[in-house]
Amino acid sequence: MGLKEKIKSNDRLAKLVHWSILIPKHTRPRLWIKWFVNPFYHNKGKGACIRRRTRMDVVPWNKFDLGDFSTVEDFSAINNGVGPVIIGDRTKIGLSNTIIGPVTIGNDIRLAQNITLSGLNHSYTDINLPIHAQGVTTAPIIIEDETWIGANVVIVAGVTVGKHCIIAAGSIVTKNIPPYSVAVGNPARVIKQYNHQTNSWNKI
Repeated sequence: MGLKEKIKSNDRLAKLVHWSILIPKHTRPRLWIKWFVNPFYHNKGKGACIRRRTRMDVVPWNKFDLGDFSTVEDFSAINNGVGPVIIGDRTKIGLSNTIIGPVTIGNDIRLAQNITLSGLNHSYTDINLPIHAQGVTTAPIIIEDETWIGANVVIVAGVTVGKHCIIAAGSIVTKNIPPYSVAVGNPARVIKQYNHQTNSWNKI
């Protein structure tokens, strides 16, 4: 039995390890994790940049990767507590974005400002308990290569946005968007798709 399995099989030990990594009643890792564990455990590619005012709630038990020449701008928040966050190469995460794993963002992506991508949902079935005490469910969000997402967009858990899509500002994306599409609205719907035979964007 490996170390990870031993910790999980012992409830007291698991609670102690969790306490040593996360500040109690907070979602933030302790400073020793940020300084001495995450830099060696997570991948930050060549030329990648995380701005100083970014909130990095990143823990060692889930993956965090930032690809080559990618940037996470100030006032954004990255959280991999319940699922990995993987960001590809040459991707720009704009000001004040919130990304909660599991989320995979491809290469050559542009995220504008105030975007939320959350692969997490709170359970709420038991009305005798407050919602925050009922645990969470997760479903991965996938943003494929070359996509542009406008300001103030929300993408919910379980959604895939295909390659080379445009998601208009203010849209709420609740369903998968096929590649080479323009989507707009709440809930977002596809209004244009690229026709590779005619080399043009066609209205739906």
